[in-house]
Amino acid sequence: MGRHTDAEDLETTVTFDPPTIAAVLAGGTGARMGAALPKQLLDVAGRPVLQHTLEAFQASPAVDRIVLVMAEGHHEAAWTIAKTANVTKLSAVIGGGATRADSSVAAIRWARSQPEVGDDAKLLIHDAARMLVTGRIIADVAAALDGAAAATAAIPSSDTVVEVHDGRIIAVPDRSALARVQTPQGFRLGLIAAAHDAAAADPAFTATDDCSVVLRYRPDTPVRTVPGSERNLKVTGPADLVLAEALLRA
Repeated sequence: MGRHTDAEDLETTVTFDPPTIAAVLAGGTGARMGAALPKQLLDVAGRPVLQHTLEAFQASPAVDRIVLVMAEGHHEAAWTIAKTANVTKLSAVIGGGATRADSSVAAIRWARSQPEVGDDAKLLIHDAARMLVTGRIIADVAAALDGAAAATAAIPSSDTVVEVHDGRIIAVPDRSALARVQTPQGFRLGLIAAAHDAAAADPAFTATDDCSVVLRYRPDTPVRTVPGSERNLKVTGPADLVLAEALLRA
């Protein structure tokens, strides 16, 4: 007869992969759009900009949950959009701040407040206005974090870029070494939290994006790039809405 083994006699080790959280930043009011509503609530091809963005992250197998950083006064509208689109991964809608960096910090703080989320979690920070982001780009940025602590989507610069001072060109960098950064930008949570903590203590620094914070305050951390797409445009002004609708209908 076989030996009976009680449950307490068994040593079971269960491991869990760290979660991947998509932080969608929609904290701006879209003043440059000249509309009554924030640009992320304007319709493109019959659906709000924000809905297109949320649907992309909802559909991505690489993303476990979503936190939306939304302008105050529009949280209810955001939840309504998410429910209409059946965005079940949306865990929270939180307030942002006066700057994009403030919105990133709000998302980082929310992620770190979750009891099951550690510093090894992956955080993908994405501008809600990049409504045409593809599943491939999201997956590539998330996958890059398996071998790096920071990564971003980027595309080669197709234009000559010059450095200007007092209205005069003073330098023409080699175009082959230049790229245009897009989002999502991905980070291990502990890294981006520490970098932003350091930035907050430096009043002379103004962040343009989250990769710039890492490059400034964690210079020993390589930031990997993955191919972005010309289609992954940022809706900023009225012409961008027209272009985004044309791309969707095409």
